[in-house]
Amino acid sequence: MKKVLFFDVDGTLYNSKKQLPPSAKEAIFKAKRNGYEVAIATGRAPFMIQPILKELEIDTFVTFNGQYVVYKNEVIFTDSVPKEDLSKILEFGSERNHPAVFIDDRKMIATAPGNKKIEESLKSLRYPYPKINPHFYKDNAVYQTLIFMEENEETIYHQTFSNVKFVRWHPYSCDILPKNGSKARGIQKVLEKMDVPIENAIAFGDGLNDIEMLQAAGIGVAMGNAKEQVKEVADVVGGHVDDDGLAKVMKQLDII
Repeated sequence: MKKVLFFDVDGTLYNSKKQLPPSAKEAIFKAKRNGYEVAIATGRAPFMIQPILKELEIDTFVTFNGQYVVYKNEVIFTDSVPKEDLSKILEFGSERNHPAVFIDDRKMIATAPGNKKIEESLKSLRYPYPKINPHFYKDNAVYQTLIFMEENEETIYHQTFSNVKFVRWHPYSCDILPKNGSKARGIQKVLEKMDVPIENAIAFGDGLNDIEMLQAAGIGVAMGNAKEQVKEVADVVGGHVDDDGLAKVMKQLDII
């Protein structure tokens, strides 16, 4: 029975400089030679991970935290927050000066220009400030929406909008996901397509959006740089991504 490895990107494959360590690249290719299937599971959009897909020769990936799933270069599943729900959240945010960014499979579109929180958050992804169209979501497929507010402003969103999930990925920003959306659901779609049980999946991550995936997989691996909540649910905790942590934990697990 095949075993499938799912890797988060930021803080797992990419180090703190947003670079793929040579040791991690070597480990991925060695895992493939050892018979493992390799896939990516990220909060990023498909257009943001093209360089790493090409470098690692990967054609199966879960993006937008499970909302856009591709197997062997074929889209096999998509989901999004219903437009009527999104409209209410955007109105609520607008009243509090909390702008948003819409993302489809090709681009980002912001609701407001010149916002420092948008600028700082996207800079961490090495992405420029998007074009502006506050009504973009009305006539276009939006697989993920980011809303920009600080952590102390987040609770009221959870209390007000119980039919969606807000998952923080940056001090200034949260992803807005469907209530049952997660990387766990995304990797399950891939595994169903492959006819592989989830017990045969090994997932690697470091962020809050990795928690469900690490819990669902046969083995959940948290990086040494992971948030404490992530380490708590992991079966294995590896070293820091900046210290060849990914390659080392793959060796520890006898993957390579």
